[in-house]
Amino acid sequence: MTFIGDSITDAGRDRADPDSLGDGYVALLAPELRAAGATVRNLGIAGNRARDLAARWDSELLPTAPELLTVYVGVNDMWRRFDSDDPTSAEEFRATLDPLLAGVAGERGPRLILMEPYFLPVTEEQREWLDDLDGKRAVVRDLAASHGAAFVPLHEVLTAAAVQQPVAELAPDGVHPTPRGSALIAEAWRTAASISDSR
Repeated sequence: MTFIGDSITDAGRDRADPDSLGDGYVALLAPELRAAGATVRNLGIAGNRARDLAARWDSELLPTAPELLTVYVGVNDMWRRFDSDDPTSAEEFRATLDPLLAGVAGERGPRLILMEPYFLPVTEEQREWLDDLDGKRAVVRDLAASHGAAFVPLHEVLTAAAVQQPVAELAPDGVHPTPRGSALIAEAWRTAASISDSR
């Protein structure tokens, strides 16, 4: 099983050690996945956007030949618009991800799990950022449907959790999860994977 994505997947892993999983949701899931006989690989890299996944898809991901592939990307495609004036439109985001997924999907391809990017605004100004993220969220949901992938509705899960507890207890900067946030992400993944198994 391979997980590829940005910092939420990376979670501080040692990239020089192929067995390193970081301390996020992948590490939380790994014991049960390994107990079921799976090899677990974390290919998350902090800061990655869809274009970065595309650049390393053939060289890093495909050689792992996963039976199950989890893809989690999108929040940096939003964030760079606001901190670097380097936007990625929803159309560009789709045009990058769609062929990557199409290339691994199919009868002999891995089961796919697509994780929705989430963001919990911590300032009033950041609430406007959600308009940009909404386009990426819609793309991920659409691609999950078109490629027969399980969909993990993380924005919904984390937004609902933020009604019950302070954002600082989930993701102090709105993105990078605390241990509590990582546990919610892992549980949402389990739910989606279970639904996918029952199809």
